[in-house]
Amino acid sequence: MNKINCNIQCFYLLALVLSVTACNNAPEQKSIPVKDTAAKGTYAYDAAFLRQHTGKVAELISEDGNSKVLLSADYQGRVMTSTATGDTGTSFGWMNYNLISASEKKKQFNPVGGEERFWMGPEGGQYSLYFKGGDSFNITHWQVPAVIDTEAYDVTQPDKSSAIFTKQASFSNYSGTIFDINIERSIKLLTKEQGSTILQASIPGNIHFAGFETDNKITNTGNNDWVKEKGLISIWLLGMFTPSPKTVVVIPFHRIANARSYITDNYFGTLPTERLQVKDSVLYFSCDGKYRSKIGLSPLVAKPIAASFDFEKNVLTILLPQVNKDAPYVNSKWEIQKEPYKGDVINSYNDGPLADGTQMGPFYEIESSSPALELKIGETGEYKQTTIHLQGDYGSLKQLTLQLLGVDLDTIKK
Repeated sequence: MNKINCNIQCFYLLALVLSVTACNNAPEQKSIPVKDTAAKGTYAYDAAFLRQHTGKVAELISEDGNSKVLLSADYQGRVMTSTATGDTGTSFGWMNYNLISASEKKKQFNPVGGEERFWMGPEGGQYSLYFKGGDSFNITHWQVPAVIDTEAYDVTQPDKSSAIFTKQASFSNYSGTIFDINIERSIKLLTKEQGSTILQASIPGNIHFAGFETDNKITNTGNNDWVKEKGLISIWLLGMFTPSPKTVVVIPFHRIANARSYITDNYFGTLPTERLQVKDSVLYFSCDGKYRSKIGLSPLVAKPIAASFDFEKNVLTILLPQVNKDAPYVNSKWEIQKEPYKGDVINSYNDGPLADGTQMGPFYEIESSSPALELKIGETGEYKQTTIHLQGDYGSLKQLTLQLLGVDLDTIKK
């Protein structure tokens, strides 16, 4: 590609509110890149870094420029990060700088980060999308499908408040069932006023706001209905966030008989009591990025809310998933399952060193899943989730946390 064609192409992509990295043969920029002048950990640094190392980047920006959301078409329309206080503000999403800037992709999985990525379940079991039929359920055979790992999505209708990403795909599960699908992922920037309405709470002026809603759709474009006996799939949203030594995930749940039995905490072995405390209607999970652990909640006890609080930066993050206690949810355990449709609806993961001392992060995750999608030919399954960040005055955040989650920040802090 010659320089003239490259510049014309970049011009049109920018006109669509997409940022495009320079072609390899384009002249070197004389100005100092923003990421070299911005502090690491800020939104400006992450935005400049992503533009430098990937192709299509979309940015949603509020009218006052304080709330920003960074999107990537190269990475399946995922939300890479966001901020509530402009370019110099805290970058909420975790990004894997080494992998994003690497010249080659990894074979099994490319954990580039992002505070909400689109995946599909189940991960393990006889209907797994991540293992081939007959393979044992271990890390050697685990393979993330390309459509949710390495393939770019098409982007349409991008502007400063929303963008739509689409992709067609075909793949099979462990049992050999073939799925032909169309994916549509819409992402919308929320205003502070909309956030107040969604939360049903007044957000005071000394609290900065950033929020977005994603609407995720899967359509059965194949020649067969999807039935339980051959395996169903789900929409799985995973948010990777930057931890601090004082970050705690807070998840309220319904107070029912034997509620504790519907909370899984032994994915990677028994958790120390100081890292997970389960009360009668809320749990506290330490997410400092220093101890590999994971928890999950059944739809029988989960409420449509999960949160985290960073006591170092005074950031309250709220996730609002959809929960249907009467629906089947795929089971992602790495084994042939007796109950393949009794899985979790909400999960949280804390990264930490592996046995050999290496570590992917540090980061922590809050995840949610749609019910298993039993779709007839041509039918569409839909799953929405809202993510909201509130940052600022501790006293005001304390009041909001009590109102939204029913917990006292001072108690958690102790």
